[in-house]
Amino acid sequence: MKRRCLPLIALLILAAAALLLAACAPLRENFLPTADELSSEVIRIHIRANGNGEADQRVKLAVRDALTEKLSVILADCTTKSEAERALSAAKDELTQIADSTLESCGFDYKTRIVLTNEHFPEKDYGGYTFPEGDYDAMLVLLGKGTGENWWCVAFPPLCFVPGEGDEVVYRSWVKEKLDELFGRR
Repeated sequence: MKRRCLPLIALLILAAAALLLAACAPLRENFLPTADELSSEVIRIHIRANGNGEADQRVKLAVRDALTEKLSVILADCTTKSEAERALSAAKDELTQIADSTLESCGFDYKTRIVLTNEHFPEKDYGGYTFPEGDYDAMLVLLGKGTGENWWCVAFPPLCFVPGEGDEVVYRSWVKEKLDELFGRR
């Protein structure tokens, strides 16, 4: 009798666990921030390549590397979105020059246009932080025609500025605290 009951008990436990998980799924959604909530705290970065050719895509990544290196310095002391917006606005010409120099050194004759704007982004996960699809303030970097595949990330708080090989990693706890605050983590 006991042996026949064990599979039934196991099945009932699994069914109860599945029902509990299904019931909790909508609750999790209620605790995740919406794009509207996040957009008031973050600035995205969006780099569009000139085209989809292999060379255009390679140079897009070179420009990305050059810009993110400079952005990590420009935004290092910013603790609010408005400070970051002012810093980006003040550095726009310098960032354009860095991107243009990178293009030129890679043999490209087209130019860069940088616009601070509001753009629509798809859902994206950055190191365990999911940014929902929606409209966000962004620094849009158009290389040449700007019709190619793109790269995007979060400029502020700086989620995408990774130190180079051999660089010492300095952990800025305020970024993690800010993200944890935005995502309701403690």
